Order: sequence, then C-alpha cells, then structure tokens
Amino acid sequence: MSPKSLQRGNLSSPTMFLLLGFSSAYRAQVTLCLCFSLIYLVTVLGNLLIVSLVWLDAHLHSPMYFFLGHLSFLDICYSSVTLPKILGDSFSSQKTISFVGCITQIYFFLCFGGSECMLLAAMAYDRYLAICHPLHYPVLMSKKMCHCLVAVSWLGGSFSSLIQAFLTAHLPFCGSNMINHLFCELPFLLKASCSPNAPLNKAALYVLAGTIAMGSFLLTLVSYVHIIRAVLQKGAGTQRAFATCTSHLTVVSLFFGAGAIAYLVPHSGRSKEMDEVLALLYAVATPMLNPIIYSLRNNEVKGAIRKALRRRVLQMSAK
Repeated sequence: MSPKSLQRGNLSSPTMFLLLGFSSAYRAQVTLCLCFSLIYLVTVLGNLLIVSLVWLDAHLHSPMYFFLGHLSFLDICYSSVTLPKILGDSFSSQKTISFVGCITQIYFFLCFGGSECMLLAAMAYDRYLAICHPLHYPVLMSKKMCHCLVAVSWLGGSFSSLIQAFLTAHLPFCGSNMINHLFCELPFLLKASCSPNAPLNKAALYVLAGTIAMGSFLLTLVSYVHIIRAVLQKGAGTQRAFATCTSHLTVVSLFFGAGAIAYLVPHSGRSKEMDEVLALLYAVATPMLNPIIYSLRNNEVKGAIRKALRRRVLQMSAK
C-alpha cells in the first residue's frame, strides 16, 4: 500500500465512537440508571406541566408566559437529545455510538442549546420592555413580535448548528474512535481530530458557537443593566415588577454559568469528573430545574397549578 493511501486511511472518519464517560462497575451503573431515569421523568413531566398551563390558563396568555412555554418545550427537546442515550448506555457493555449518530446528536444538542440561549435573551428583552417602557409595552411586545422572536431563536439555533455539524462531520479523526465523555459533545469530538487544517475548522466552530452564546448573553446582560437602573431610579412599583425577573435570572445564571466554564475554561486545567459534572449541569440538571424554579418563584404559575388541581379534584368527585 502506498504512503498516500495509508495517509488517507489514517485520516478517515471512524464508523463508530466509543464513549468512555461511564464507570464499568455494576453498582455504579444501577445508581446512574436510577438517577437519570428520575431526572428525565421529572424533566419531561415538569416541563409538560408548564406547557399545558400556559396553553390552557387564560391568565397566562401574556408574552412572558408565551416565551416560558417555548422554553419548557425546548427543555424537553434539549434533554431528550442526551438523556435517553445516557440511560441506554448506563447498562450497556458496549457504550458506542455510530459516526452518523454522533454528528446527529451534536447537531440537535447545539440546535436546542443555541435556541435556548437566544430565547433566554428574548425573555430578558421582554422584561426590559415591561419594566422600562410599561406604557408602550403592549405595542412593542405585540403578538407578532413574540412570534418573530421565537422564530428567530429557533432558526438561529438551527442554522448555526447545521454549519457546525457539517464542519465537524468533515474533520478527519486519524482512526481514533474514543470520546472521553458521557455523550457526543463538540469540544470532546474536536480533541480526536488530527488534520493539519483542524485548527482552522475548530476556530470556525468556536466562532459560530461563541456568536450565538456570547451575543445572547450580552443582550441579556444589557437588558438587566437597564432593568436594575430603572428599579433603583423608579422605586417600589418597579421593584415589584422586578420580582418577575428573579426566576429568569436564576435560570440564566445556571445555564450560561455552567456553559461558560465548560466551553471557555481550558479542558487541560480540569479533571474528567469536572467535565462530566459541568455537562450534566447544563445539559441535564438545568432543563429539570427550570419548571421547578418558575413554579416555586412565580405566584401566577403557582395559582394556575392550584386551579388545575382543584378542577381535577372536582372532576374526580363528580364521577
């Protein structure tokens, strides 16, 4: 075989990846399976509850809850990209994923993650208009504007992730098929690449991801700077309005904080366990915690839950 053909063979993409993020001990696998099953159940049921309440309760038919319903739907999609596969791998002796499956997982993970970044920024902009421009709020945040912001969030996440998945799929991997992580995630897949052009491809990938994440974070930050300034200047009435922002601020802090540490801090300075904890925090824990945070800290959501429960009890007693 010629040197050129050997080089082409070495720079080919593997047909299968081996995921190295799990313990092989049986007791650890059982514990992981039970934990992830419970987390996924709480995530799906909690976010479905929020979506149902926003859809059915007329008191929640406002822009803030319109965005919250889409955020909950996104969280179901986001967690479904990784958790079912993690659950399947927790008991599998061969923790593998096909090359096509890996690229597909990266596409949807980045798509839903990027869309969530942009949607959180849209929610911050909505709170900015409600608090800083209350008289013009109904006009500025019309139903058409709400739909446009949601559409931009979905399309922006989809377009960015499509380019990133396409570039990643064309990276050579030198025959290496091991990913030292719980699932296929872009930084860990890039580690296995070995092409002379890989640094350029990696730079393009990080620029795309950074544009979505940092742009959304900066818009959120600017919105809250104006909100806090208005709260300090206008007094008690605006402070009560600011209470509606606390749930959103908590979610933003969890999502962007864990993601920034995972993607911006060099991996060489962190252990494998820390990488896994960070990934689980923004990919698994945050979608589960979002409906809990919003339901516990939002009186209107709690009121809608109580009304739904009373209605259900009355229906059961009537039968």
